[in-house]
This record gives sequence, structure tokens and C-alpha cells, in this order.
Amino acid sequence: MTEQYIVLDLETTGLSPKDDKILEIGAARIADGCVQEVYQAFVDPHIKIPERITELTGITDEMVIGQKSNEEAVRELVQFCGELPLLGHNILFDYGFLKHSAVNLGIPFEREGIDTLKIARELLPAEEKKSLEALCGRFGISREHAHRALDDALATHELYLALRRDCPVEREELFSPHPLIYRAKRQGPITPAQKGYLKDLAAYHKIELEADPESLTKNEASRLIDRIILTYGRIRR
Repeated sequence: MTEQYIVLDLETTGLSPKDDKILEIGAARIADGCVQEVYQAFVDPHIKIPERITELTGITDEMVIGQKSNEEAVRELVQFCGELPLLGHNILFDYGFLKHSAVNLGIPFEREGIDTLKIARELLPAEEKKSLEALCGRFGISREHAHRALDDALATHELYLALRRDCPVEREELFSPHPLIYRAKRQGPITPAQKGYLKDLAAYHKIELEADPESLTKNEASRLIDRIILTYGRIRR
């Protein structure tokens, strides 16, 4: 069992690392069961936050506009993590978002990880719910600000300790880190031609673009162009 790790949680605009954006990062460096240092940052996604995400997290557009760029926040987090293993509840979800960003930025980011969701599924009765909310309730872990990144990260750390306390000696290998495997392909930035066409589409249809073109990848720009054409039609000369 590792005694040093980074516990991590992200809030995002959706579930797809390829298509959605990071909104908030919360992380803590843990040594010998104690929090040594924390990192927290809002990230400006340059798109309107879906209503369901604001309802779930309490994060509004006003809270993230003008905050750190995705590049700045991810670079800071990678530096904060160092080479320590990552701990999270369904850690591959968070790692997937970070890996996509790191690949696009040309930053190496191969890590080992520990997943409290996997541990809970192995140790607890199958009929019990394994969400972070349910497990924190089971172990009496406070969640004053649920679905906020740093609070959820710290709750995950407490959950890890609680699961370790109740773990039979013969299952201690569950708490050791293992390589995190997530394949992410680099996505190139939006092209000048796509920028120009998006600007022309917005002007022609008299609409406001749902995202800042400067923040889009080539694939994201292509999907946005397709959605506008499907909804409003092509530019007729």
C-alpha cells in the first residue's frame, strides 16, 4: 500500500473527455494519511455551461469566465502531481480528461493510479450503491460541498482510509497503485479556414457561437460547423 499519492477530482461540462471541457480541478498531496498541500482551480471552458451541470455542481458561467485557461491549469496540475500515483473515485474518468489535455499540449502524462470505486466493488456487498455520495454516507464522511472538485477529492481520500481500515489483510493488494491505461490521440487546433467559416456562418444566420473559436480543436470546430448547418442551413450565395 502506498503512503504518498495525489488525490484528484474534476468537475466537467459532460462525460466525454474527447468532447467536453474541464471546469474545476481539485487535488491534494497526501503523505502518511495526512494532507500536505492542495491545488484548486477553476478553468474557463470558453463555452456555456450546460444547465444540468450548473444544477449538479453549483458552478456558473460567471464563476469560470476569465479564470485559468485549460493549458495553464493542466500544466500546473501536472507539476503539482510530480510522479506520485493518482487516487480517485473512478479515477480513469478524471485521468481521461487530463490525458486528452496533456496529449494536445505535448506533455508526457503516464501515471499509476488507485481507484476507490474499484476497491469498494471488491470489498463491499454487491447490492450496496458505490457512488461517492453513497459510500461517504456509509462511512460517515462529511460532504459539505458535494460535486465540487477539492471537496470531492478530500472526501475520496477519507473514503480510501476508511476502506483500508476495514480491509482484510489478504486483500491489501487492492490498495496498491497500478498503471492507468487510457489512449488519447492528439487533436490539432482549429484551422484558419474553419475560423473564417464559423465567423461567416454566425454573421449570416445572426447567431452567437456557443464556443470561442480560438479554444476549439479541429474536430470540435468541424462538429460545431455541422451542428450549425444542420440547425440553420448553409450560407446561400
